Amino acid sequence: MSTDFDSASSMPLHPAAQETLLAALERGYADPRRLHGSARDARLLLDNAREATAQALGVRPDEVSFTATGTEAVHRGLLGLAHRGLRDGLPIAHTAVEHSAVLHAARWAGTPLSVPVDMLGRVVLSDIPATAAVLAVQSANHEVGTIQPVEAASDQTGAPVFMDACASMGRIALPDGWSAAAGSAHKWGGPAGVGILLVRKGARWRNPFPGDDRVDERTAGFENVPAILAAAASLQAVVTERAELNARHRELIDVVRARVAAEVPDVEVVGDPDQRLPHLVTFSCLYVDGEALVHELDRRGFGVASGSSCTSSTLTPSHVLEAMGVLTHGNVRLSLQRGAGRQPVDAFCDALPDVIGSLRARVGL
Repeated sequence: MSTDFDSASSMPLHPAAQETLLAALERGYADPRRLHGSARDARLLLDNAREATAQALGVRPDEVSFTATGTEAVHRGLLGLAHRGLRDGLPIAHTAVEHSAVLHAARWAGTPLSVPVDMLGRVVLSDIPATAAVLAVQSANHEVGTIQPVEAASDQTGAPVFMDACASMGRIALPDGWSAAAGSAHKWGGPAGVGILLVRKGARWRNPFPGDDRVDERTAGFENVPAILAAAASLQAVVTERAELNARHRELIDVVRARVAAEVPDVEVVGDPDQRLPHLVTFSCLYVDGEALVHELDRRGFGVASGSSCTSSTLTPSHVLEAMGVLTHGNVRLSLQRGAGRQPVDAFCDALPDVIGSLRARVGL
């Protein structure tokens, strides 16, 4: 049986999401724009989901919109804030460690400006431009877990701030300082196919894509009402339990960080050791191919991710680790699920030295 240590990519459905989704399937199928009874039912569910999401995140209900994916929420949030500055010829500024969804949108819109980070992955505040079409600063990094100083970054610029919160939404409280933000339900245990777009009241945001005749002008297309309601229910549950869960996860990740550094030679544990997401750790192993390491750990029953080395899909190293100036070879990202305990974490740490040793031996090291 495999132990899944890749919850940063996607979490299993939270029990609250499962229960709510099944209950909502019968009531939430209709078009919430219509006026008949079934449509009013769907509209009520959608409004309830918006209220619950706003309450869980500490924002206004009219600041919450639901998109088809987290990536769509990123694109709409970022480009919607940038429209005025792009018209005036200003660049989209972003930290060098933003998710590829941000980088692709910035390149699509014009000439982006990358803001450097330090070796922990934290943005260098003094290098933030005073003006830009928009400044993209993630709440926490999806690969190394480092939490960004979003509010301090917003104080450095006159540009509106877009915050990609897909890696952290629900797990930690949202900081201040942003005008628009994005989240992704399957990252916290909601259904896949639900994104969260937050736009602050009074923000100068404009829909960057063709319009639609939906009630919410910030989105397009037919809402998946049952999935949205399940996403909201699971978000509320995650926020309620996160103090206990984060404390347990932080303790387990501290074990991994300490044992990997002590027991595996030529390894670098990366990211901020303190100001970080509690459930995630990344380390890089010299003289080891990341893809081979993932396959060998999977063969032994441990599911992990690798964001560096040459992979069959991209053939490029992790841009995050490169921007940090740390080792990119043999990278492993381990991220814990809700029910993770000490025994599987210790089993992983017990197996790791032999796995890495055997891979190095294959290349004569």
